[in-house]
Amino acid sequence: MDADLARFLRDELGVAPEGSGAGPWTVRGPVWLWQGADGAPAKGSWYFLTVSGETAQAIRAAASKADAWGSVRIAATIGGTTWRTSLFPSKAHGGWLLPLKAAVRKAEKIAEGAEVEAQLALA
Repeated sequence: MDADLARFLRDELGVAPEGSGAGPWTVRGPVWLWQGADGAPAKGSWYFLTVSGETAQAIRAAASKADAWGSVRIAATIGGTTWRTSLFPSKAHGGWLLPLKAAVRKAEKIAEGAEVEAQLALA
């Protein structure tokens, strides 16, 4: 089902689309470091995993409410580490951005460019 139609059915008509849910979804990809306007990482720059494609559409359709800047609260798991955070929408990256805080990167030994697999569920 189209993500916009699913959102309309849920938000405007109060009907939960069939097959919609709160996850979990599995995403894989490289970890990347946010670059400043000058193309260089700023002190304290964040690391992200991009959530795109069908998974991004499914999350958009299932999310019942957005927080600041259109963010969506989730529970994320990488390896043996689970934490609560928010996904942030990104038109530039074609979906959502999952921030990977330092404690998670340290616990899972994740460096920039590493391929990771994350499990996501709406919180």
